[in-house]
Amino acid sequence: MRYDHGGALLVAVLKELGIDTVFGIVSVHNLPLVEAVDRELRFVPVRHEATAVNAADAYGRARGSIGCALTSTGTGAGNAAGSLVEALATGTSVLHVTGQVEAEFLGSGRGFIHETKDQLGMLEAVSAYAATVRSADEAGRVLRAAAAAALASPGGPASVEWPIDLQYAAQTDEGGAPAQAPAPTPDAAQLSAAAELLASAERPLIWAGGGANRARTELAALVEATGAGLLTSNSGRGSVPEDHPQVVGNFATTPAGRALLADADVLLTVGTHFRSNETADYGLALPAAHVQIDVDAAALGRVYPATHALHGDAAAVLRELLPHARRAEPAWTERIGRVRTEVRAALHDNIGPQAAICDALRAALPRDAVVARDVTIASSSWGNRLLEMYDPRANVFPRGGGIGQGLGMGIGAALAAPDRPTVVMAGDGGLAVHLGELLTLAQERPRLTLLVFNDGGYGVLRNMQDRYADRRSGVDLTTPDFELLARACRLPYLRIAAAEDSGAVMGQAVDSDGPVLVEVDLAALGPMKNPFTPPVKIPAA
Repeated sequence: MRYDHGGALLVAVLKELGIDTVFGIVSVHNLPLVEAVDRELRFVPVRHEATAVNAADAYGRARGSIGCALTSTGTGAGNAAGSLVEALATGTSVLHVTGQVEAEFLGSGRGFIHETKDQLGMLEAVSAYAATVRSADEAGRVLRAAAAAALASPGGPASVEWPIDLQYAAQTDEGGAPAQAPAPTPDAAQLSAAAELLASAERPLIWAGGGANRARTELAALVEATGAGLLTSNSGRGSVPEDHPQVVGNFATTPAGRALLADADVLLTVGTHFRSNETADYGLALPAAHVQIDVDAAALGRVYPATHALHGDAAAVLRELLPHARRAEPAWTERIGRVRTEVRAALHDNIGPQAAICDALRAALPRDAVVARDVTIASSSWGNRLLEMYDPRANVFPRGGGIGQGLGMGIGAALAAPDRPTVVMAGDGGLAVHLGELLTLAQERPRLTLLVFNDGGYGVLRNMQDRYADRRSGVDLTTPDFELLARACRLPYLRIAAAEDSGAVMGQAVDSDGPVLVEVDLAALGPMKNPFTPPVKIPAA
């Protein structure tokens, strides 16, 4: 197949991938790509390249597929790097296409506009796959190889740098996707031994991570067959709907969660990497009998020893284990239900007046609504645990822990699923990192409610300093008048200043057919019962 220029080829590849919306910033070094996308698909001109990647990332998550970001070379690609780190940490599928200087000047170091030293090396460091288009005859192959790498398991972002002269050139494309590597299969002896151990369990627990999200049917069947309790990482939330009576959820480090782990006789973990903030900095004790399933061989036994390490696709391995499942002791399944209720009630009580916001938000949202969460106290304390999730595609947040990514993710998710509402939970400090994206929100007008929890600074770090230090440093920030800011961006504005405001305000915002900025005035709302601090170790002075 022959195309007049690289932009037409890119559009053809994106259509093959089912991508209808692309996020980026136009530049002299990606102009033919942006113009072609804007003619035939939807191009969303975000205000920062980091947001382009965050939005593409969340677009893919919300669809369960892949998203695309377009950036310029040099500084533009560098601006995208932080968000590529997030996608890499998460294993989410992003096709990042960045410009490059003319092919004849690659690596010359002569100071060509937008040139940077070893851009490919930088992209390799923050991507699961990175490549350079070297000729107009290979661009299609490189783009498809990148997309295949991004979509593979464990996956991650794939970056392609494309010299501008080769973007303008006529393209020859042979088509066809690269052959997919076969999914790994676990050792037969290990699988048999794991099945035997599962069959012997009387007090089983299952821990689901992000790798369980592609095995939802199989996981739910095993939960039902065993009567086991289901713990999750933050990434595994919604792999089984969280209103299921056996789903304890993201509460492993609570006293009741620790007690379950202490008394379980078998733990089956599915696609979880035991991140530090979900294991109390690796201080959480797990049962000695541990069956671990992961498609990433490097994850097996990396954090906790595995009695049986099963390297394979989660859905396929769970199907093999299911016939060997036996029912847990009835008292154990009953205890699971009590713990589920207990941990939720304790957190609901602890967050004080913010509990009303959580309740109102869940009541206003349909089950499939996306909730994108930045790193802020409301998210870290209750948004990542208490606010129920029913589908992993609705559970969008920065798994790598970087602040300021929530609004971009929310925009991407909202445009991926325009028929359902999206909510973004952000703090005033995180929102300020990419405040310009309010203009993207105003321009594109998705059905998105932006909840800004305003406490005048970096609340998580402020609480840590108040608890462990004798003074505050760098945590108290000047914030805008959000009502005036919303008016300047031509965004509707609402405010929650008391718990009793929550239901009416959330209902009005979510029912809107466009964007709404809702300020949660935390000073007026009142404090939580106990200030939230993250589960990180502070060395003794």
